[in-house]
Amino acid sequence: VYDELTLSEIAYQLNYSSVAYLSNQFKKVTGLTPSHFKQIKENKRKPLDNIKD
Repeated sequence: VYDELTLSEIAYQLNYSSVAYLSNQFKKVTGLTPSHFKQIKENKRKPLDNIKD
């Protein structure tokens, strides 16, 4: 969600055998591809300095 790690880095840290396998598992659980999830997040997430009280 925060773009701190690439999908490759996430796959490596979670011991997935490949990025493709992680992507397939992500889609099975969420119903979305990682890239689609990222697009949705970018449209909804606001930077902290844009949040008003």
